[in-house]
Amino acid sequence: MQRNERNYETIPAGALGVIALDSCRPLGEMVDKYLVRFRAEREHEHENDIAFRGYQRDTYLMDCHAPRFGTGEAKGTIKHSVRGYDLFLMVDITNYSLTYTVCGHENHMSPDDHYQDLKRIIAAVGGKARRITVIMPFLYESRQHKRTGRESLDCALALQELVSMGVDNIITFDAHDPRVQNAIPLHGFETVQPAYQFIKSILRETPDLQIDSDHMMVISPDEGGTNRAVYLANVLGLDMGMFYKRRDYSKIVDGRNPIVAHEFLGSSVEGKDVFIIDDMISSGDSMIDVATELKKRKANRIFVIATFGLFTNGLEKFDKAVEEGIIFKVVTTNLTYQTPELLHKPYYIDCDMSKYIAYIIDTLNHDTSISDLLDPYERIEGLVKRYKAGEKVK
Repeated sequence: MQRNERNYETIPAGALGVIALDSCRPLGEMVDKYLVRFRAEREHEHENDIAFRGYQRDTYLMDCHAPRFGTGEAKGTIKHSVRGYDLFLMVDITNYSLTYTVCGHENHMSPDDHYQDLKRIIAAVGGKARRITVIMPFLYESRQHKRTGRESLDCALALQELVSMGVDNIITFDAHDPRVQNAIPLHGFETVQPAYQFIKSILRETPDLQIDSDHMMVISPDEGGTNRAVYLANVLGLDMGMFYKRRDYSKIVDGRNPIVAHEFLGSSVEGKDVFIIDDMISSGDSMIDVATELKKRKANRIFVIATFGLFTNGLEKFDKAVEEGIIFKVVTTNLTYQTPELLHKPYYIDCDMSKYIAYIIDTLNHDTSISDLLDPYERIEGLVKRYKAGEKVK
């Protein structure tokens, strides 16, 4: 039985409603189209039952806004009744493209602004929804997940604040440290890995890969991302290597200890295609440094893969690295804001996550397990087998 058909004889937890905040509107609209298609194609013998009223609709999106006053203050509004709904709120806290005015001055929205808008929309729900699930691909303050010295624990505080406001489940992607869920041990928290979407997008765009340990290798750019690289290497049957960052702990530059060198641990990469995989590309310096070190060790084509492509210092460094032959392709998802400039780069591979999110929402709305959605091993294995047999990846 197909994934979008297998277990939908169960009664939905409530009428489905998707609230995509402005920061996540394009992704939300794509997710909505899949949800409409799934439910339109599904033959359901109970579709006229009262429990399934409103099950098939033209859209599941609910109109919401967070208008601002001249001072920059805001309020959350929802233009739809939410009583009894199973709500899924989508927010991209890294979308800096949105702006608002403060006393005549234009401000770009920060993660703090997006997080406050999310809380405003939850407050507008007013406790009338049957269940609230927050889908926050880039987890708010996830890089401030542990305490070193006398400093704040922002991510843990945010999670506790959301559940205290009535949020039942939080779904994020590739959390910087999944152990932050210990802050809310009695509530739902899922961190989803986009490994299948990465592999599918790369195989679609690169028809001549040889997926075996003699011709390919997976690299973690630091010790913190080792589990991610180990999983990908195991499902693909490849060797794995890692770098560790040697830092100068006598200095602090831009709030952190500067990296002195990247030391490599692993077997030879000579002549092999390499996947460097991490959770995010921020400035991109570390990724480019690691790719440069691998090129010195005579690696072949280098794919830089990350769930979140933030590119906080622009794309010039990557343009130069590609031009110099250091990087072959850059692969990120559409879970965070993508600039038109990035989408038009010939070396960029975009991983669309909207169908995957629609599957998760559809399954959760039926109170059915998403365990097999969270573990893509069999899907990756089947995909690679078809690719090796010469079948074109769609």
